[in-house]
Amino acid sequence: MGTIARNTTELSMMSSTPLSRRLAGSAALVAVLGATGLSLGIASPALAVPAGGYGDLVAAVSPAVVYIEVTAKAQPTNMSGQLPEDLPEELRRQFERMMPEGEMPARQGLGSGFIISEDGKIVTNNHVVEGAETVTVKLADGRAFDATVIGSDPLTDVAVLQLDTEEPLPFVRFGKSDAMRAGDEVVAVGNPYGLGGTVTSGIVSALSRNINSGPYDDYIQTDAAINRGNSGGPLFNNAGEVIGMNTAIFSPDGGSVGIGFAVPSDLVQHIVADLSDDGMITRGWLGVQIKPMPEDIAQVLGYDTPRGAVIENVTPDSPAAKAGLMQGDIILSFNETAIAELRDLTRAVAATDPEAVVPVTVLHKGTEKTLDVTIGTLANPNA
Repeated sequence: MGTIARNTTELSMMSSTPLSRRLAGSAALVAVLGATGLSLGIASPALAVPAGGYGDLVAAVSPAVVYIEVTAKAQPTNMSGQLPEDLPEELRRQFERMMPEGEMPARQGLGSGFIISEDGKIVTNNHVVEGAETVTVKLADGRAFDATVIGSDPLTDVAVLQLDTEEPLPFVRFGKSDAMRAGDEVVAVGNPYGLGGTVTSGIVSALSRNINSGPYDDYIQTDAAINRGNSGGPLFNNAGEVIGMNTAIFSPDGGSVGIGFAVPSDLVQHIVADLSDDGMITRGWLGVQIKPMPEDIAQVLGYDTPRGAVIENVTPDSPAAKAGLMQGDIILSFNETAIAELRDLTRAVAATDPEAVVPVTVLHKGTEKTLDVTIGTLANPNA
């Protein structure tokens, strides 16, 4: 059975470090540590391979693609917590006496990123730098700089770094991921298996993929080869614009089988702007528990397929409660965004600025009505 893996290249055993972790869902998501690059304009649908190939594009963007080395903090050895709870006490003591004491040595990992500003701001994956004690960034021209993690967001797997330098650096710009279509050509630049700048090409295989890695899944799927070490790297359109950040692959053995996933650039830019402000993520809060519309309810209402989000519970004194949303209401649209499935509402609310007043259309006892809701601030933005 195949697994979904966040690509990682590891220089030492990393199975117990935060640089390699299993995410939610039936498949494993293992860190993708190694592609890089951004783009130079506004994304437009790619129509054909440029005459002569991608050489000019790669030459233009490669200086802004970086190679990231991470040293994770040493972890104390504590195997006792891994023993079965019902293990007889005498046997438990025997196992504990056999276990080594002290700390596991510091571990290293490799990844990729791309420079987005002249002063050395870099975007990469959260899982590339999560738990890092030191971060070193190497440029394509051989220069190396220490980097500081400004902030990171585990739920979208986006992190922002700042290089310790006053030198002006080459950088790339984001394109618009929502301009991409299935079938459009793309190019990935990265650091698979620590090999350095590597270029692969393919197409957008699908958009808005949910791979069950978190509540805000909205991935671009591509068949451009992405392997361990490509995490944090860019996915370009034919104009040399970054329209995604390579993050995960589906693989039976850890290698590329032509199913890779990238965080859309539109989402990356939103998270980067939020993290760059104060290193923290701020997410909107509505205050409802929701469930999908049952098939039988959809049929009664005359819908071909279920739509919207059914409110199971309204949190007291929440924005939803204050606006008059009630248990049993079906949210059909939020801030003029149609709600086809639950994650549509989750993403839309999270991306809304607190204190913003937005229209929410609900089906209440068979009648559609629109309420104005003042959005609150999610207390735990990582939940």
